[in-house]
Amino acid sequence: MEALMSVLPITGIVLLLSITVVPLENGTLVLFLTGALLLIVGMGIFQLGAEMAMTPLGQGVGSRLVKGQKLGIILLVSFLMGTIITISEPDLQVLANQVASIPNAVLIYTVAIGVGVFTAIAVLRILFRVSLAKMLSVFYLLLFILACFAPSEFVAVAFDAGGVTTGPMTVPFIMAIGVGLSAARSDKEGAADSFGLVALCSIGPIMMVLLLGIFYHPTDAVYTAVEIPPVDTTYDVAKLFVQELPHYAREVMISVMPVVGVYIIFQLLTKNYHRRQVLRMSVGFVYTLIGLILFLTGVNVGFAPVGNLLGSGLTQGWMKSLLVPIGIVIGYYIVKAEPAVQVLNDQVEEITGGVVSRSMMNLALSLGVACAVALAMLRVLTGISIYWIIIPGYIIALALTKFVPPVFVGIAFDSGGVASGPMTSTFLLPLAMGACTALGGNVVTDAFGVVALVAMAPLIAIQVMGIVYTRKTKATKVVEDNLNDDIVVELEEE
Repeated sequence: MEALMSVLPITGIVLLLSITVVPLENGTLVLFLTGALLLIVGMGIFQLGAEMAMTPLGQGVGSRLVKGQKLGIILLVSFLMGTIITISEPDLQVLANQVASIPNAVLIYTVAIGVGVFTAIAVLRILFRVSLAKMLSVFYLLLFILACFAPSEFVAVAFDAGGVTTGPMTVPFIMAIGVGLSAARSDKEGAADSFGLVALCSIGPIMMVLLLGIFYHPTDAVYTAVEIPPVDTTYDVAKLFVQELPHYAREVMISVMPVVGVYIIFQLLTKNYHRRQVLRMSVGFVYTLIGLILFLTGVNVGFAPVGNLLGSGLTQGWMKSLLVPIGIVIGYYIVKAEPAVQVLNDQVEEITGGVVSRSMMNLALSLGVACAVALAMLRVLTGISIYWIIIPGYIIALALTKFVPPVFVGIAFDSGGVASGPMTSTFLLPLAMGACTALGGNVVTDAFGVVALVAMAPLIAIQVMGIVYTRKTKATKVVEDNLNDDIVVELEEE
């Protein structure tokens, strides 16, 4: 149901556009719907597998790390786990397929090392109780200094990489490590410090891709309009998917096997899980493999290419003016459909005791992401540099950290990766790329960056909710204090 609710709004919007402003051939539409079906089934099975296998593995590693006395071993294990888990992240693989200027393996391993390094840094923060707001301020300042020296072609891709790495594979594992570490601390700040791991881990990929841009000089890649193979019958559609299935199965096996290897070695060395847990986690890894194969096949064969085609169709004549309004509608509904966002909203409602409700959170996030997608589409049309949006956005987000409770800072910066979920990299980015190619723009500088902008919106939206929470609680306290004073006065008079 969660996977269905993620994909359904986008599918509905595409169907509406296909019968109104951008007509699609019947074969192409069937190709898209088949891709959407594989996406739903694959994402559902994958998320179930990740919950059964990744979360217990992360909690086990986190609790064992605290018990270890040698800091060097703790940092090494954190680095290796962050790196290995990221290699199998589906959203990262989707992004790598779309960045033609960098070989897939180079981009994936660069990003994975960045996540590994910052997983170790995030663990250090929890162990030594360093302020998350201060660390974020320092690291984002370093990022923007580094961006001044990196080629402009790498900046948007770098910030997109930060958004896609915190996906359905990485987030459950990294957050589970945080819960394991903070629970072992058993102090009142421990729960608040369990937030922030995802936020720090999303900085690593940005920094590493910027460094890659400085030291790595790829050949220029030409982005051409996507050509969907002729599919006249349902047999042609099925044949196309069956032909591509072995290729993605091989890619998935290569990326997930290291994680399985880590699990086996961890269990052999620690005997952390009893027999029933071992069986459950083994089944979880099988689900993860099957789900990831179906997910990537559905995305790359049917879903993303039609998104690209739709984007190019929306640039023809008067329809160009619809690009920003359609982006707003997609942005508004795409974040509502993300299952992880609803989990986040429940979490905030519980932490604030209902002062900041789910409906308030939903509205704030939807409006924030709608504005972010509108700005991304405006960039496609005008070629505005991402610096004009991303720098003021992060300055506002970092400035807000001074006015909200620390727990809201952690939740806000963690939620950036949550909001930029599978639908952003599989549909929104191809849509922007298709429109940019048709307009003759620079895909690398103008289309890339949409994931980064979507990831930035919750940083501001949730901290604004934090300010609302602070003011409401203060107002409630004043009312209670005044009421208590009145009662005391009445009692004294009596």
